[in-house]
Amino acid sequence: MTAPAPTKNKVAQADSPTTDALRPGDFSSVLDRNIEALKQRRRGEEAKASSETRVAEGITRFTGSMVFVYLHVVIVMLWVGINLEWVSFVPAFDKTFVILATVTSVEGIFLSTFVLISQNRAAAAADRRAELDVQVNLLSEHEITQLLHLTIAVAEKLGVREARDPSFSELEEHVAPEKVLDKIEESGTEVEP
Repeated sequence: MTAPAPTKNKVAQADSPTTDALRPGDFSSVLDRNIEALKQRRRGEEAKASSETRVAEGITRFTGSMVFVYLHVVIVMLWVGINLEWVSFVPAFDKTFVILATVTSVEGIFLSTFVLISQNRAAAAADRRAELDVQVNLLSEHEITQLLHLTIAVAEKLGVREARDPSFSELEEHVAPEKVLDKIEESGTEVEP
């Protein structure tokens, strides 16, 4: 039996944003692995959510459903029918509909608060995803630049004339995100937060 191949330093791996190469049978594809990793991350974030946040999201989910709309239609129709005395076996209790207006106003205040809580959490998650996108794009740019260096070196070694194309010199430079942001600000184009 052969010994396993030496692996990278465990400390370096823990700090690295990379993963080991996939082995046969681990996942059917890189896409499956990435989807599973994102699902696990989402489950972890949901588990860390406070009980208040979970309640607010549950209420927001219910109030954003058609069941909530149907329930309100039935309640308002009954309220109106009873107080206009269309339902004879129940006495009217709000002939001016002041109570109905008050209840719906207070309900609207609370529902808008729950929606804002859920939107704030969703915005924070969107910010994290945007930061992840930037980091992955920067890593990809770095890898592509390194591959370009290697390809040009191989092409020069083989005597390929196109390897000396002057347009490659700019492509071989690493992108500095702070300089890109400075350039955007200089041109007057605003970057949304």
